[in-house]
Amino acid sequence: MSDGDLDVLKSRFYEAAFIRDLGIELVSVSPGEAVTRLRVQERFLQQDGFVHAGVVATLADHTGGASAWTLVKPEQTVLTVEFKINLLNPAAGPELNCRARVLRPGGRLTTSEVDVFSGDGSHAARLNMTLAVVDTDRLRKGARAGR
Repeated sequence: MSDGDLDVLKSRFYEAAFIRDLGIELVSVSPGEAVTRLRVQERFLQQDGFVHAGVVATLADHTGGASAWTLVKPEQTVLTVEFKINLLNPAAGPELNCRARVLRPGGRLTTSEVDVFSGDGSHAARLNMTLAVVDTDRLRKGARAGR
């Protein structure tokens, strides 16, 4: 992965307004891998004081997408097709750390495995996902046709 590719990935990572709003930080990337961090805020907590499962799932999904994106061609992107998340322990701050790695890259489908850790290092969640590898021009044409 060239420095130019890394710059493009960083730019793409933060294009999603929801990700910027949550404050998910891209810590590092390498081919087939991505590491992120989320500083826990009070608004992320559920009724018992733990990080809401939806926040944990969003962190894991976007990080897994970044790991897959590192392996596609410049004219391609990835879209989540499905994921399964196991919430192993209650997620708690002060930050969550997330690591994703591609298990099987593919021309049409890619699979990634993602782990989320609480601030104390406990394993909070594991997410397994499938992502579609999509030509960006085709994706844009499809979006326009759907309007």
